[in-house]
Amino acid sequence: MTIELQAISRRFGDRWILQDLDLQVGQGECVALLGASGCGKSTALRLIAGLDQPNRGSILIHGRKVNNVPARERRIGMVFQSYALFPHLSVRENLELGLRTRGAAVQDRRQRIATILEVVQLTDRAEQLPSQLSGGQRQRVALARALLRDPLVYLLDEPMSNLDAKLRDELRPELRRLILRGPQPVLYVTHDQQEAMALADRIAVMRDGRIEQIGTPQDLYARPSSTYVAQFIGRPPMNLLDADNGTLVGIRPEHLQLADDGLPCRVLDREWNGASQLLLLDSDRGHLRMICDGRTELSDHIRVSWTDDREHRFSKTSGQRC
Repeated sequence: MTIELQAISRRFGDRWILQDLDLQVGQGECVALLGASGCGKSTALRLIAGLDQPNRGSILIHGRKVNNVPARERRIGMVFQSYALFPHLSVRENLELGLRTRGAAVQDRRQRIATILEVVQLTDRAEQLPSQLSGGQRQRVALARALLRDPLVYLLDEPMSNLDAKLRDELRPELRRLILRGPQPVLYVTHDQQEAMALADRIAVMRDGRIEQIGTPQDLYARPSSTYVAQFIGRPPMNLLDADNGTLVGIRPEHLQLADDGLPCRVLDREWNGASQLLLLDSDRGHLRMICDGRTELSDHIRVSWTDDREHRFSKTSGQRC
């Protein structure tokens, strides 16, 4: 089971939202589409789901071209950021609706719903309305509905964007347990790089309707192809300093270290995070961010350095890796 996009393009008016997008998601693989709002990632999901049509290019699911296949026949399990639950129906009724529409027998519906409620740990909430559930519980109902479709592929569109940080932390293991460890390919849309790095096997960083770089989270962190990727992957973002030869030097905040003979810096701001502290520094080569031990006592003037193997070099004009 695979998802494949071949030179997919989509235009709205005079603006191309997607331009010649090529992407493959293998069996059992989770690929995250990561990018800023408006970069085209949700549009790509809608095209695969059959909720919209490309202007050109081919969409293949399990080797079958589905451009002209109706959405209901594509066997896709889709999870939206808004949950898309009927507010006047109970949890059980929300789950049953799709099975009834597809013609499942009464006994089969009851058995499958009982099983899936146990899987998502909501058996005791079966008769409650969505308004009586927490955000995390509502999203688990949405996941259960996707699982009930017995899909060929899963498409997840910002499924945790409406949850607070604590609920996101709680739901990530649930996603891995329920969906990400199955045989189906998963395409996961998010603007949160931490979420993408925690869940995806590969990340496709999108920019202006194209894929800027695709690779494992480790690859994108260790060897970003451009300044755009360098500052999108990693938190806080990579520092970019002017060099004398028409290039930019990239140094991650966690790779800076205190040194007696280093670059002179003035501490503009401190953000204490418990085990560590984030410093905003000013230097002759520009502003920098640095992460250091939370117990370190610092004056307002420090010196920092880094080792050569931690440097990244980018063209100042194109932003591409040198």
